[in-house]
Parts: sequence; structure tokens; C-alpha cells
Amino acid sequence: MLTEKRQEEILRLLTVKGSVTVQELKEQLHASESTIRRDLNQMHQEGVLVKVFGGAVTAEKRVSAKDEQVAFREERNQAEKIKIGQYAAGLIGENDFVYLDAGTTTGYMIPFIKEKTATFVTNAVSHGMRLAQNGFRVILIGGELKLSTEAIVGNEAYVNLQKYHFTIGFWGTNGVGREAGFSTPDINEAMIKQCARKRTQKPYVLCDHEKFLHTSAVTFGEFEEATVITDKVLDSSYRHCVNIVELSD
Repeated sequence: MLTEKRQEEILRLLTVKGSVTVQELKEQLHASESTIRRDLNQMHQEGVLVKVFGGAVTAEKRVSAKDEQVAFREERNQAEKIKIGQYAAGLIGENDFVYLDAGTTTGYMIPFIKEKTATFVTNAVSHGMRLAQNGFRVILIGGELKLSTEAIVGNEAYVNLQKYHFTIGFWGTNGVGREAGFSTPDINEAMIKQCARKRTQKPYVLCDHEKFLHTSAVTFGEFEEATVITDKVLDSSYRHCVNIVELSD
């Protein structure tokens, strides 16, 4: 069996079972132990699975319940986030009523936004300030400020969002997966993300390829409920998904 076909079969088995052992893979794929271990090492390095003692688990098994500070996240995969932000900014059309979620990837959209007739609603203080400085009309929702993500959250923010209906919106996410959907560590932030997304005609989730390796504690949307814009898809099992825009060269 060719390497590519064998690795596709490993991913298929992982998708079904969640975890596999080297012994199972040897028997299923009729391959030597050294071949299987070489495949697992390569796939672990590519980020499409997580190698563990005696086998592997799906990358989506990594669960995070803690948010990192914005400063730590801002420079991670910066080139990829700039590419995603530039593409997403080009989707904003004349007179659009836009929701812009807090987050580092959505923040990279701002230098590329050109449509002056659009109005922006955001729960990110820093995004709102930068948009206003660039001459855009901005509505900043009120509520409680969460310092680690610089996002406005809480019941007041949730109530404020109820009156809006957005033509297009853009969200960041901590994790992406077919089973867990779009996820974030904090329940309060998840509620705001979900509320705004449900009131948006064309929702987009922006994420670099690493987000497909993670699942956070709280789901704010099912995988099929938004279009995903990403720099590249490492896991070939996602290649058939019609809601993914892949920007790889």
C-alpha cells in the first residue's frame, strides 16, 4: 500500500475510533511495525494526529480550558493570520452591517478593510478603536471587559446583541473540529460568540491550521454552521468539506 493511502486509512480509523494502537494498525494495514511507527511520526509532525505511547489519538482529543493572553497569541502564525485577514476583509461589501469578533486573527483584517460604507459592531475594544481611527462607523457593545482576550462579555453584552441583525460576520476560535465544532475556553465568551453568529446571514470563522488540532471547553457553533477560512488543511479528511476556504499557495 502506498504511503499516502496508508496514512489516509490511519486517519479514517482514528475518525471512527478516536484512538488506535500500533498493533491494530499493523493488522489492519498489513504493514510492519517500523512502517507504522514511521507513518505516525510523520503524521504527528504534520499535526494531523497526536502520537502517544503504543499508538495515536485524534488531534481533536487535546482539550484546553484556559485562554492565553492576547500578547502571546498575536505573533503566533502571524504570516498565516495576515493572509487570512486580507482574504476575509475582501468579503465585506457595500453597506454591509458587520460583526467583528474579538481575537487576534480577526484583528489582522483591519488594515485591509476598504469598504467605507460598511458599519461595524464589535465586542473588542482594540478593534473598535482601530476601525474608528481608520474612519469607519463603529458600534461597541457594552458589558464586562475580559482582560485576557480584550473582549466584552457578560449578560449586558448578550442583551445588547439581541437587537442586531448582521449581513456578514467574522469570528475567531480556539479550536475547530467536526465533532466539537467551534470552541473556546470560556462560557461567557462562547455565549457572546454564539449569540452574534445566530444573528448573522453570512458567518465566517477565521483560523490558522493549528486550530484544527485543538478542542476547547465550550462549543459556540456546529462545524457546518459557518464557512471556515484557513491558511491550509493538513488533515486530508477535511478536504471534502464544502464550508472550508483553504488559502494555501
